Amino acid sequence: MTHFRYQQRELYCEGVPASSIAEDVGTPVYVYSRNAILDRYRELQDAFPQALICYSVKANANLAILSLLRDAGAGFDVVSGGELYRALAVGADPEHIVFAGVGKREDEILYALRSGVGMLNVESENELSLLAVLAKREGRQVDVALRINPDVDPATHRYITTGKRENKFGVDLETARSLLARKDLFGRLRVRGIHVHIGSQITSSDPYVVALARVLEFISIARGMGHDIDTIDLGGGFGIDYGGEDLASAKEMAADILPLLAKSNCRLVMEPGRFILGNAGILLTRVLYVKDHADRAQAVCDAGMNDLLRPSLYDANHKIWPVRVETDEDQVDVLKMSVASGGRATDVVGPLCETGDFLGLDRFMPGLEPNDLLSVFTTGAYGSSMASNYNSRPRPAEVLVTGKDFAVVTRRETYEDLVRREAGFVSR
Repeated sequence: MTHFRYQQRELYCEGVPASSIAEDVGTPVYVYSRNAILDRYRELQDAFPQALICYSVKANANLAILSLLRDAGAGFDVVSGGELYRALAVGADPEHIVFAGVGKREDEILYALRSGVGMLNVESENELSLLAVLAKREGRQVDVALRINPDVDPATHRYITTGKRENKFGVDLETARSLLARKDLFGRLRVRGIHVHIGSQITSSDPYVVALARVLEFISIARGMGHDIDTIDLGGGFGIDYGGEDLASAKEMAADILPLLAKSNCRLVMEPGRFILGNAGILLTRVLYVKDHADRAQAVCDAGMNDLLRPSLYDANHKIWPVRVETDEDQVDVLKMSVASGGRATDVVGPLCETGDFLGLDRFMPGLEPNDLLSVFTTGAYGSSMASNYNSRPRPAEVLVTGKDFAVVTRRETYEDLVRREAGFVSR
């Protein structure tokens, strides 16, 4: 996280002190580094120079971030009509949009067809049949990629595996083969691609190599059936550092993946989200109260599971550290800092009426006091995009930092925002 560092005993995002953002905008607040986002995107571009990199909008759908990536040359991976609307709203080229998702509604498919998206990733026989009917009705030739489930274990959390046989995504290889043999299904559909996404937070190339071997074998079969497959959509899933993980770099991944792809004569599509945004964002939260227990402290903060769901949902371990520190932390990797002495086991919890409302449990941290400002690191992806209004709490603001300047790119919700859609039912 080179764009988040401590200097003069305070956390900075690029050239801006995190505390000045909190004082100006309030907390909780998500803070993103523009240069961190672009650095990670360019890292992928350098490793996979011929690939169409379609940023996964679900990771973080903020319009300012989508605009930034559009200007850098990214396409977009969308999984709903709402995400497609967001991508088109920032001027994305429809030809560089892939529409994935296991449960597309008819109106969403029509929206995609009429918008001219480059490819629809199909995940079931029912979806294929519906798409064929709609393409005929619309009088459009439609390019599709069939998503296959290669039954590969990506060695990640079970909630973010997507390519094992028991997962709901895609079709198994036997079903895929029988579908491609059904020429009556296609009509105006042209099967050009094979889509495979095996999961998220994958730390080595091994699962991709296994999946690709099965994909390449299947492509040979599909071509033998008369389908002109020219695209492999590898999905996303490259892992990031949450604090001490042993990770393969993008170039190391490419060194194992690209030689296999070269044999296919296919263009490569990738759908990274977390890899680009994860380490490019932090969540700032303020300590409200500190409660002492026999064996630990509890720091009750103004951010909770409604702001950052990942710890409760996935048991995700995000580094949490004070924004202001007592020792000189300059040039220290912020994800590996630890307190040598004087610390205490601490549960960092939120304000919601749920026992599962926490940001981190059993953390050895410096002694915390009310009003201390904390940073929850590696929250650029699947932080704000999964936020909710549970307990009728307004969703947090979002800030984008560029050098020594920052701008609010999503204002904090108000109480009025909470009831805006229900306003007609308010008695006066």
